[in-house]
Amino acid sequence: MLKAFINPAQIVTINTNGKNFKRGSEAGSVDVLERHSIIVENDTVLDIIPNTSINKIKPDKIINLKDKIVLPGLIDCHTHTVFAGSRAEEFKLKLSGATYEDIARSGGGINKTVRSVRESSEEELLEAAKKRIEFFITQGITSLEIKSGYGLDFANEIKILRVISKLIALYPIDIIPTFLGAHTFPPEYRNDQNSYVDLIINKMLPFVAENKLAVFCDAYCEILDFLPEQVDRIFTKASESGLPLKLHSEQFNNIGGIELALKHKVTSIDHLEVIRDEDIKRLAATDSVSVVLPGVSFFLHYGYAPVRKLLENNAIVAIATDFNPGSSHIPNLHFIMALAAIEMKMKTEEIFSAVTINAAKALGLNHKTGSIEIGKKADFAVFDTKDYANIIYEVGRNIVYATIKNGNIIYKTSEV
Repeated sequence: MLKAFINPAQIVTINTNGKNFKRGSEAGSVDVLERHSIIVENDTVLDIIPNTSINKIKPDKIINLKDKIVLPGLIDCHTHTVFAGSRAEEFKLKLSGATYEDIARSGGGINKTVRSVRESSEEELLEAAKKRIEFFITQGITSLEIKSGYGLDFANEIKILRVISKLIALYPIDIIPTFLGAHTFPPEYRNDQNSYVDLIINKMLPFVAENKLAVFCDAYCEILDFLPEQVDRIFTKASESGLPLKLHSEQFNNIGGIELALKHKVTSIDHLEVIRDEDIKRLAATDSVSVVLPGVSFFLHYGYAPVRKLLENNAIVAIATDFNPGSSHIPNLHFIMALAAIEMKMKTEEIFSAVTINAAKALGLNHKTGSIEIGKKADFAVFDTKDYANIIYEVGRNIVYATIKNGNIIYKTSEV
């Protein structure tokens, strides 16, 4: 089927000229077209043409986007969307001065959510996650990563990954599953950490890889969680199993995460709030995506990742919500984009690049989505405004008019 998306006020293409990511200062160039329309054949961008040329084609369907802004579909490249329970009580403790690490030491934090997940059925987890996925779609999100990591034993990690598989079957967006068995140590292994690492390596990873339950393997490298030598063992096995790698690191401590990232050539390294200047240079020289998570800094009230230094050193920067029940209970990517502008001093165009093409690269999707270019999937976020500056200016307000995935309207606010 041939479709024409006609008359938008602006098309923010995030054009990469085939490079499929934007490094450093390149992120500030997003290529804005006016008086143009997008021609889609089946699920792919066939052409982007001047409005004056529309009468030369005969589309099967015309969608008028007059006075709207079209961006590539937004991408949230770091979430923990499948979970159970609430950590509102911990939030109260944080407001009284308790730190993330204080709460973890007292038995709260990730392990509180683990208890809730273990007590929940697969169906209960699925029903809770469906509502969250549907909210993401209303924001113009067409690709979404979801991690496991709240089961922390074989049965419950697999349970979460199976829930993610069901979500993939239910929704038209790209959902990328990531195995995060190395999120933290469950209570039963707190005094026998190496046995839990052995469980991940000898049982979890082989099953996950054989059954194709995950696209990536991730680990959380921090003093209270997994040490570099433990992550190194896990990553070696994951690579042997054919799983590309992601890494949580440099959130609270510098204990060797950058060395791990460099050694294993991770697809992305996420957090980076306390990355050292000398490590910024080393990381920026690689093709690993630096995924920053301003919602965590906002929610936990501590320092933001040094994005300006990352960009000035030519890094590939992406932004994500890190939506989770404990450290960033914020599923609103638009609010996260505003935080990046206000608190991290990112320019509007840099933010757009960070939640489209660079987020796509963090998920290995950048050759098919993340920018509006001929031959790529017709994934669009359409905003009800004539000026793209309003997308960031409208802090926390959703002005999405339609979400389009593979050329199909999967969400709309009114008749489109």
